[in-house]
Amino acid sequence: MTWIAVVSIVVISLIKILLTCLPTGAVEWILRKFETHSKLSDASAAVSLGGKRLEGEDKRRVIDDFNDAVFIERHYIYPGDEERYLHPQNGADPLVIKTRKGKKDVTVFVYSYEDHVDVVKQQKKKVVAYSVLSDSLQKRSMAAAGS
Repeated sequence: MTWIAVVSIVVISLIKILLTCLPTGAVEWILRKFETHSKLSDASAAVSLGGKRLEGEDKRRVIDDFNDAVFIERHYIYPGDEERYLHPQNGADPLVIKTRKGKKDVTVFVYSYEDHVDVVKQQKKKVVAYSVLSDSLQKRSMAAAGS
């Protein structure tokens, strides 16, 4: 009976030590699996604005601006309210970014306003909405709306 207790204490202690001392790569992989505002890569993303596909320097600049945006808050979407976030009534033409995350296709809609940027990510039927701050994305949207 005492051997069972001693062995279980040793095994639990080893598991605890392994979990608290994970290498940096493993911790970053776990965090990337659950992050809301994930980074986009230039190679796997297709960017369009108002139905017109962006290429070259414009595409790279939009992706860099999106990656540099500061996460503010996540919005809870009630079941059945997905359409309200995907097609807001007061939103202009969104920036649409189509990319792949692992084996899944992801569509990102970026709606810019004067004080913030709303991002809506759609993977099949799953929709996630959140707000970010990005002066360059806001200015780009205002310039596109003005022209």
